Amino acid sequence: MTKNRLEAFSDGVIAIIITIMVLELKIPHDASWHALSELLPIALSYVMSFINIGIYWGNHHHLLHTAKRVNSGIIWSNLNLLFWLSLMPFATAWMGENEFAANTVAVYSAVLLLCGASYYILQKCIMAEYKESSPLIDALQKQTLKANISTLSYAIAIPLSYVHTAISGALIVMVALLWLIPDKNIERAIKD
Repeated sequence: MTKNRLEAFSDGVIAIIITIMVLELKIPHDASWHALSELLPIALSYVMSFINIGIYWGNHHHLLHTAKRVNSGIIWSNLNLLFWLSLMPFATAWMGENEFAANTVAVYSAVLLLCGASYYILQKCIMAEYKESSPLIDALQKQTLKANISTLSYAIAIPLSYVHTAISGALIVMVALLWLIPDKNIERAIKD
């Protein structure tokens, strides 16, 4: 399998995930502002998930460009990431429909934690293809701090959702802001 085929497959799966999420946005049968305001939790959970999926898509794109070739470890670790990302529509809809109840935020945080862990595994599989040190490996290793902060934040967000869901939400938003812009070090290393 080529990198292009793996990337095209991944792009297709991510596009379907986003499509499934947007289909959960139901049109109100009333034209009032009140009817629209009742959809606010659903719309907010959709926006949060769309941004998170977009972040994964952008960083995944950069990460796959770093791969020298595709092997079975990369294929399976990529499928692992796509599996956890595919649970985002469920977690998003459940959280939005139940107005950010503690259980739903805990599950949403857990799905994000598993997505992050899966992304890290994919990154390690790609890095294993490099036997020698390179600017690219150095750039990928610099993401370790961000990965550790993300993992800790998601892990903490799970129990904190039972204290106050807004705390978990703030942690989720903080992690999204941390990863919003793909790493410039990777872009520079790819150009070299």
